[in-house]
Amino acid sequence: MSSETLFAQATKMKLGFREGVLYDDRRPDWDAAGPRPVRWSLWYPAADDALECEIQERSWFRKAAVARDAPIRLSDRPYPLVLLSHGTGGSAAGLEWLARRLVDRGFAALGVDHHGNTGSEDYRAEGFACLWERAPDLSLMLDRCRDWLGDLAGRIDADRVFAAGFSAGAYSVMLLVGAVTQFSQFEPSRLKPGAPRGPREFPDLADHIPSLLRTSEVFRESWSRMSQCYRDDRITAALLCAPGRSILGFSEESLKTVEAPALILVGDADKAAPAEECSSWLHERLTGSALKIFGGGLGHYVFVPEGTGLGLAFAAELFTDPPGIERGAVHDEIAALSAALFHDGDAGAIG
Repeated sequence: MSSETLFAQATKMKLGFREGVLYDDRRPDWDAAGPRPVRWSLWYPAADDALECEIQERSWFRKAAVARDAPIRLSDRPYPLVLLSHGTGGSAAGLEWLARRLVDRGFAALGVDHHGNTGSEDYRAEGFACLWERAPDLSLMLDRCRDWLGDLAGRIDADRVFAAGFSAGAYSVMLLVGAVTQFSQFEPSRLKPGAPRGPREFPDLADHIPSLLRTSEVFRESWSRMSQCYRDDRITAALLCAPGRSILGFSEESLKTVEAPALILVGDADKAAPAEECSSWLHERLTGSALKIFGGGLGHYVFVPEGTGLGLAFAAELFTDPPGIERGAVHDEIAALSAALFHDGDAGAIG
């Protein structure tokens, strides 16, 4: 089956999975104890005879069975690559639902856990405040593709690269396509009376920033890089799922320079990142974007996986949608729109 056919419609694939960690010697970890860790997860089409096994770990998320470290399915051309950036406090596993659907459409998907801002390790105020450190995590994966491709080299096309992100992950992706940060939304001087002092996962974040600027050299150095350009021209199209309020800190001049097509998706009842305040604001300032607002009362967390019994028990608000909404069906539509964007490179044609 040709790659073009796979783009056009989903074909159920065996789901290959690999994971590992790279270390960025150019940036320290938040304790200044060593290089910054970048944990990665890779999903790809596995060989037809690969053995898929259910993931045994307890999780809040429903996950598909995977063929761990399996050989890749042979194709007439290498599989294009989609980089994935999770929401604040999340992990690459939170975008597994998108990764496996992209695999069924002929892509490989590579997600990372952003140090200090991920549920795969202890939360750090530094990681939540310095969101611009996320973009170099993704560029590192392209710079060091030989380190994680291994025997998949030549089968995954690191020259055809796209990016997708949810919430703070959408902010990360925007940095990669040329947006530049003017200010952080949680700078004490920027906070309005009564406004949130941090995200849901770190509600007093703003209160930590002054002391970190006094006591942490690693934090001060990162803070000084806030308005650096993190553009990576290897990224040729962007999927932005429910971009959060952090995008309001972008320079409007920098947004005018973004050339990569972008598809912005958001629910009509998103309270964490209201469509008009965030997604529409961004869409109006990009020259090559399309905006789709999902109706039916969909909120921010429709972009996270379907929940297990454990997830529903501990955080029902993350996994509960309005009556009549099937989250899996919404995810199917998002994946189809994503594949069309990445294949055609024209957000306007599908917006």
